[in-house]
Amino acid sequence: MAHSDGTVSITLNGEHKRVAAGLTIAALAESLGLVPAKLAVERNLEVVPRSTLHEVMVEDGDELEIVHFVGGGDHVADDSWSVASRTFRSRLIVGTGKYKDFEQNAAAVAASGAEIVTVAVRRVNVSDPGAPMLTDYIDPKTITYLPNTAGCFDADSAIRTLRLAREAGGWDLVKLEVLGEARTLYPDMVETLRATEVLAKEGFKPMVYCVDDPIAAKRLEDVGAVAIMPLGAPIGSGLGIQNQVTIRLIVEGAKVPVLVDAGVGTASDAAAAMELGCDGVLMNTAIAEARDPILMAAAMKSAVESGRLAYRAGRMAKRRYADPSSPLAGLI
Repeated sequence: MAHSDGTVSITLNGEHKRVAAGLTIAALAESLGLVPAKLAVERNLEVVPRSTLHEVMVEDGDELEIVHFVGGGDHVADDSWSVASRTFRSRLIVGTGKYKDFEQNAAAVAASGAEIVTVAVRRVNVSDPGAPMLTDYIDPKTITYLPNTAGCFDADSAIRTLRLAREAGGWDLVKLEVLGEARTLYPDMVETLRATEVLAKEGFKPMVYCVDDPIAAKRLEDVGAVAIMPLGAPIGSGLGIQNQVTIRLIVEGAKVPVLVDAGVGTASDAAAAMELGCDGVLMNTAIAEARDPILMAAAMKSAVESGRLAYRAGRMAKRRYADPSSPLAGLI
């Protein structure tokens, strides 16, 4: 019997719920975003034939169990990561600079599988307001935009840039970089720490580019960084990770995600970062300046995934001398 508000009370997968009266089991499943053809349903301890799900009505007091098949165990497909309460599956973040055009950029993002792209905040081209924009090619509704402060050499300009970015797109998850000088593009950690503290107090969630220094990384975390992003080598150098020891120490000491940012040149560099236990890798030049950016984007996707698998698997110990894989006992 329906209640006066037109609902019936049921127990669904162990939870008490009220649902609209007059629903079939199939309609109930569809209202939950499920596909009836892919489900098995038990009603009051009796299995309901799938062929009748569109006919059997949900009644007051019903106890329903709805099940489907899922992969068993901790499969790599479920190996997501989170930053600032947002969860992502891809551990590769890519930039949007240096590409031949927006079309190539969009194709590279698709091939990489990335769910986050960094975007620079620049003045609108008022002389040609109809010029193509990145958002015409990479949809911010499906790909997370991460505004960054590329080109900022002091805390004040970085803070100002991100305030404008939040006003323009509502973004609070941002990438902060405050550079020390133009030749090396190394971060100025004094200004970076000051900007991080101000932005965190204003409600931003800053992912912060920094030197590969465990002490500096800890201080950034203490003042509000939601992710630590140490450089592997100078920006755009393609030299790969120059100091794996300090990156590993940062990973071991951090309570927030750690992502290698800058210096990756090829797929093996990305895999090495993941094998150190990093939560992800950010890159731009390594893909954009490859002879075939789309192919390199696909290579980087595979490298990040394989490096993460290797880290989870746990590598064998290194030995000074040989250790035969086949037993020597019983040789002819």
